[in-house]
Amino acid sequence: MLIAQITDTHLKLPGKLAYGRVDTAAMLRACVSALLSLDPQPDLIVHTGDLADFGRPEEYAHLKEILAPLRAPILAVPGNHDEREAMRAAFAADSYLPASGFLHYAEQRGPLRFIGLDTVVPGKGGGELCAERLRWLEATLAQEPETPTVVLMHHPPFLTGIAHMDRLGLAGREGFAATMRRHAQVKAVLCGHVHRPTFARVGGRAAMICPSPAHQVALDLRPEGPSAFRLEPPGYMLHRWQDRELVSHVAVLGDWPGPYPFFDPSGALID
Repeated sequence: MLIAQITDTHLKLPGKLAYGRVDTAAMLRACVSALLSLDPQPDLIVHTGDLADFGRPEEYAHLKEILAPLRAPILAVPGNHDEREAMRAAFAADSYLPASGFLHYAEQRGPLRFIGLDTVVPGKGGGELCAERLRWLEATLAQEPETPTVVLMHHPPFLTGIAHMDRLGLAGREGFAATMRRHAQVKAVLCGHVHRPTFARVGGRAAMICPSPAHQVALDLRPEGPSAFRLEPPGYMLHRWQDRELVSHVAVLGDWPGPYPFFDPSGALID
């Protein structure tokens, strides 16, 4: 099974730029084009939050219009820029989001079970897994302890060292880590929010942040580092499930030279 992960698309109203500078619609179109060119094609696309920039219904409509050419089904979780009820309405026809409450779900797709977590605190940049949400996660994981599972969430359950993003991090990450320790069927935790590839282990499970197909948060590990982004090469991730292991790749978007051969027609390494 091949899973493509995108995150932090921050779609705005048509014609508007994010932060007055980033054409997130054009960058998402480039990402869709790249995904459509993949061979083999992804079996599933997951979006780990901040689909829209201000959570407006019109932004979700714009997003869905851009994503429409994709052939694979999409599972999404909300981020802090999303608005829960507008997102619920926008994706109602896809039938995996609940009709009320948190936007949690558990979906079996091929050999993998995907658990989507809603970490949103309305009006706040940081996220939370409160006692209620952690209880739901524990109970949902306990239902199928033998099924290999991928957890989708926006706010990463670990500190990145990028101070201004960690200040907008996840409350309840200690409880999440404890839950992960109890459930070895979790093969990976896929996150967004930080707009750059970052990797850790949480409760013994692999946890990874996907780059954005738009702007990237500046890599600044100083405690006083300002809140800032860079127009570094955008990207997405590909996760390949085979032989009960998940192998993850970071893909960079852009028209780069190559591919070039390592060997000449005779099979000799090119000198």
